[in-house]
Amino acid sequence: MKKLLLITAAALVVPVVPAAAQSADTSDATQPDDDFHDDENKEIVVTARYVKQLDILAGTSVLSGDDLTKDLRGQIGDSLTSMAGISATSFAPGASRPVLRGFQGPRVRVLTDGIGSLDASNTSVDHAVAIDPLTAQRVEVLRGPAVLLFGGDAIGGAVNIIDKRIPREVPEAPFHLDALAGYGSAANDRSAAGSLDVPLTSKLVFHVDGSIRKTDDVKIGGYVLSPTLRGELLDAAALAADGGDAAGAAQLTNRANLSGTVPNTASLTKTAAASLAYIGDGGNIGFSVSRYESDYGVPERPGLDTGPQAPPVTIGLKQNRADLRASADLPGFFENITLRAGYSDYQHTEFEGSEVGTIFKVKGLESRLELTQAARGGWRGVVGAQLLARDFNAIGEEAFVPKNSIESAAIFTLQELELGELQLEGAARFDQTAIRAPVINFDRSFGTFSGAFGVAYVPGQGDLKFGINLSRSARAPSAEELLSNGPHVATEAFEIGNPNFTTEKSWGGELYARYNDDIFALSATVFGNLFSDYIFEAETGAVEDGLPVFQYFQQDATYYGFEASGSAKFAMVGDFDLTANMVTDLVHANIDNGGGPIPRIPPFRVLGGLEANSDYFDLRGEVEWSASQNRVATFETPSDSFTMVNASAAWRPFGKGGNLTLLASANNIFDVNARRHASFTKDYVPLSGRDIRVSARFSF
Repeated sequence: MKKLLLITAAALVVPVVPAAAQSADTSDATQPDDDFHDDENKEIVVTARYVKQLDILAGTSVLSGDDLTKDLRGQIGDSLTSMAGISATSFAPGASRPVLRGFQGPRVRVLTDGIGSLDASNTSVDHAVAIDPLTAQRVEVLRGPAVLLFGGDAIGGAVNIIDKRIPREVPEAPFHLDALAGYGSAANDRSAAGSLDVPLTSKLVFHVDGSIRKTDDVKIGGYVLSPTLRGELLDAAALAADGGDAAGAAQLTNRANLSGTVPNTASLTKTAAASLAYIGDGGNIGFSVSRYESDYGVPERPGLDTGPQAPPVTIGLKQNRADLRASADLPGFFENITLRAGYSDYQHTEFEGSEVGTIFKVKGLESRLELTQAARGGWRGVVGAQLLARDFNAIGEEAFVPKNSIESAAIFTLQELELGELQLEGAARFDQTAIRAPVINFDRSFGTFSGAFGVAYVPGQGDLKFGINLSRSARAPSAEELLSNGPHVATEAFEIGNPNFTTEKSWGGELYARYNDDIFALSATVFGNLFSDYIFEAETGAVEDGLPVFQYFQQDATYYGFEASGSAKFAMVGDFDLTANMVTDLVHANIDNGGGPIPRIPPFRVLGGLEANSDYFDLRGEVEWSASQNRVATFETPSDSFTMVNASAAWRPFGKGGNLTLLASANNIFDVNARRHASFTKDYVPLSGRDIRVSARFSF
């Protein structure tokens, strides 16, 4: 870690900071100065400005403005599930990561302004993402092979949360204030967030923001336990009664019949940040410090033991973080240089009742340097380098992963060429990763190369586009996949890795079509991945230390599926445009050679809605149907289908140009008992029941 810090400071900061201080840059100035005038059709900014559209991604989804506010939940995973191809791990209301195209964990990168979250969320499903969606201005979901620019392991895609913690422009007014407050009935969810930007000079901006969210145990629309798990407990209760154990039978029956509320799902999250940014005529430099705290409950899987219940498990999480962004214009072949870096000191404690169980500590540094090529005719591109260092330590009797460190260095490029109606794009990345665990004499290095090539055809340079992308990706095993060996109380599992795993390789392909005009917006993608040495975790049926054993395996695997979205303005009534829209997605994933389905793959889903939109009002009703998932791995339970009906309304008293929006929504109106199959805890943590939400957004 210390060596990488020195390398980053000497090799990256030195050439960038002086340039930004002498001349300035407005490469990111396309961002709005508040949370109300964001344009969802803007080009993605996660990779700065070096390509016109990144068509190789076969679609970039954006969530911002009122749509983002309406869908805000405590964790970023649960805030994105209305988008095509996205589910969530939904371990608990306090811990949920995105699932993209059926991929989760290390195959999905969660970024904040292009840099990793630098927490422990990808090490286990019970670990929260240390990013509060309340502070987000815009969320971009990037899928497809070009995501390898942000990590060779991001085979599923990347989720980039863009906030304003390092300002991109100087407010014209003496100050600029954004505020958000909301309430949700299902968990007595109370939340508020605000940010303030103050220009100290014509080129210097001070920023401060903060947020707080407090929830109670979540209310649900039926039994806590799934039919399968509930049946097991009722059968055990009957056996206990036949054996004369009336007290044990009553205890098991009470567990089986638990309904209405999921115990131990309350949470409290607080954030605060401050920053200073210099924004000149040809460059900028900004620095921020932030604090994230979250305390949340970990629901317990009810067992067949009629003895005393184990104390509830809760997690107390804290992260201190520092971030740097600097950019400067250049003359010649390269027109811009950009540096993005982040450092994090993270810790969370797993409490068993009032006793400290296990403490997880992560110190991480990630930095990224990009050189943007000046456009020449139809040719544009970028080259860059990325560094990552992480020190991980788990302390306690249930430290299932030994103390370890990761150091990774990468170089990458993306090139785009327009030839009339044809667009060609190519991307390449090389990663060198070292994983060390001195306490067990483990020291391995992995060199991985990933590449992608895409061709898009735009007839007449119009609104229709067809494209095909091919990719070859490689991923080094994570430390958890290599080194896990022990009980993990929060997931109630004994986890076992394999230190001899080799790199995971994938050949991927996509075929897509998109159309967009003033009336219609359509996008459809068919994708597939052929994996060699695919790494996955599955239950074995064995029991160790009283816990089911979950072991990592490595075999060839196949993924394929599709995702599609579309909208059509079909009428106008008075001042309202009437629009119908729909998203749908499906993933099919198997272990090759008769290995069976890959665990926790989301089922087929369709979400359709009708909207009425005007300058002052937005009205929406929608229905989401999720099919049952009966293609399950050994020891994995199936999930029933469900249908949820939602409705929402937004009122802008001063019109679209105003800075006040009031929103109300009713989610899961008919209080159905729904379970997300991608969730490790789906059998005892259903989705929330009927949830009436109100919120207000204000900017001045």
